[in-house]
Amino acid sequence: MEWTPDASAGDWLRDRIDDAWNGTMHDVVPRGFPAYARVLHPATVRSLPDRPVPAPEEWERFSEDERTRVIERLQDAPVTWAETAAAFDTVLHPLAQWHRIVRTPMDGDWHTRISPDGREFSAPLEGEMLPDDLATVASHLVAHTTTPDAGFVALWEGRGTLLGHLGHPPSGASSLFGDDPNHQAMLDRSTRDPFNNVFRRPTWQEGILSREVSEGPRLSLPGRDHVLFRGSLRVFEDADWQVHVPWRDRPSEARGFAPSAQAPSLLWPEDRSWVLVSEIDYDSTIIAGRRELIVALLADPRVEAFQIREGADLTWDADDLNR
Repeated sequence: MEWTPDASAGDWLRDRIDDAWNGTMHDVVPRGFPAYARVLHPATVRSLPDRPVPAPEEWERFSEDERTRVIERLQDAPVTWAETAAAFDTVLHPLAQWHRIVRTPMDGDWHTRISPDGREFSAPLEGEMLPDDLATVASHLVAHTTTPDAGFVALWEGRGTLLGHLGHPPSGASSLFGDDPNHQAMLDRSTRDPFNNVFRRPTWQEGILSREVSEGPRLSLPGRDHVLFRGSLRVFEDADWQVHVPWRDRPSEARGFAPSAQAPSLLWPEDRSWVLVSEIDYDSTIIAGRRELIVALLADPRVEAFQIREGADLTWDADDLNR
C-alpha cells in the first residue's frame, strides 16, 4: 500500500455526499447503495469500581480464581451496546445513541456512567474501529468485491501527529504542567507574541508521514480533508494490519510505545462495490454496499451491527426510544 497524490480517485464520493450538513448520515456517507449497516464500536466496562483494592496481605488468602476475579474487576473489559442497554434498562435499536443508552442526564458526562448494579461504563471509541474489529469487517468486505487487491484508504488529516508541519517544537515545560488550562493559555499567548518570536523562524516539524505526503494533495470532502493511499485491501484482514501500513506510528514506537496506526476514515475498492466510513465524530462505522454484504455482516456474531435505511439520522438527538 502506498500514498497517492491523485486525490481525484475519491471524486465519486463527493458527488454522493450532501453538500450541506443536513442531519442525516449522508453528511459523510455516500448515497445510492442498495443497503447500509451500522457497526457499533464496543464500549468498556469496569466491574464494581467502588470496591477497595485488597491489601497485600489479603492477596495471600485468596485462591487463584478469586485473584483472577479481582484483577478482572479492576481492569477495563470490552462490552457490547446490548449488554450496556440491559444494565441501564434501556432499548437498543438501529438508531440508538450512546448517551441515551446510559441514561445521561441533561448536562451530564456521558463518557463515564455508573449502572444501577455499580459497574462503570466508558463510552465507545469515536472515529475509528479497533484493529481486531476492522479485521473482522474486512474479511467480509474483501469477499464482496471483484477488486480486493486494488482499493483506497483515506485518513482524516487532523488526527494526532500524522502529518508534519512548519512550526516551532513544543516547549519542554509543557510536560511539567500536564493539561493545566491556565498554563496552556499562557503558552498560547507566548506563541503569538511577536517580541517573543521575532528571532525564531518556523522549522519543519516531522510527523508520521513524510514531508512530501504532508504537503501533498488532499481528498477534500465536505468538512473533512484526507490523505489518500492505494493498494491491496487484504492487508486489513490481518488483525496486525497496523504493522503493515505505511502510516505506522514509528516515532511513538521509538519512544517505547506499542505498534499502532490510525484506522481508515474511508475504505473502498476500485470497483466501488462498497465503502466503509468511520466519521471522526461517530461511535459507529457505516458500511454501504450490496445487500449480500450487509446480510453477511449482520450474521457475524463477532460484530454488533444493525441494518439502517438510506437517509438515516445518526445525530445526537436521533434516539426517540430512549428519551
